[in-house]
Amino acid sequence: MADVSTTRSDNWKPAQVIALCAVCAIVGLLFGYLLRGSAPKTAVPPAAPTEQAAAQMPSLDQMKHMADKKAEPLLKKLKSDPQNTQLLNEVGLLYKAAHQFPQAAEYFKKALELDRKNIATRADYATCLYYGGDTDGALTALNESLTYDPKHAGTLMNIGIIKWKGKNDVKGAVDSWQKLLKFHPDYPQRAEVEKLISEAERSRTTSLPAGKG
Repeated sequence: MADVSTTRSDNWKPAQVIALCAVCAIVGLLFGYLLRGSAPKTAVPPAAPTEQAAAQMPSLDQMKHMADKKAEPLLKKLKSDPQNTQLLNEVGLLYKAAHQFPQAAEYFKKALELDRKNIATRADYATCLYYGGDTDGALTALNESLTYDPKHAGTLMNIGIIKWKGKNDVKGAVDSWQKLLKFHPDYPQRAEVEKLISEAERSRTTSLPAGKG
């Protein structure tokens, strides 16, 4: 079976990113702007679900059960083709969509062991690590992506988000976003990045004790 994961990575342009919209609502996380590496679409802010929609959302256990069923045929193929990075990524994406982040990360990790330079897969892997509680691991994964492409916009965006929301490192976040804008002055979501910079800097100012600054 042909492995097309490298082609997917090559076609993933820096400006073509998508926000993780549903994660905040279901898992109760604070920030939904992390950019995916596997869906080449324009980033948009996550929409808040209505009360009715939230009530109809399946539980995490139900989502895992659905992911397990969908993954069954892919896992059967993997038994005879365990080094197929496309299959590994597809299984990872199924579990990621079901918010089974540790399980999804395992498949992305296996894919990366076979294709280390796949920045799209690494973005998905880092996202799962972050939402699974491993902030340092997520940053390590993203920083490795920069060794292959130091100007990658999606990676710089995500590093900024995780440093700000995961590490409370406003300076590190702003530095990453400023690099993004320096390397990509025509970045389609430039206004969003500038807004994030302003919000991060404002959060640092408001968190300082009175008389400090």
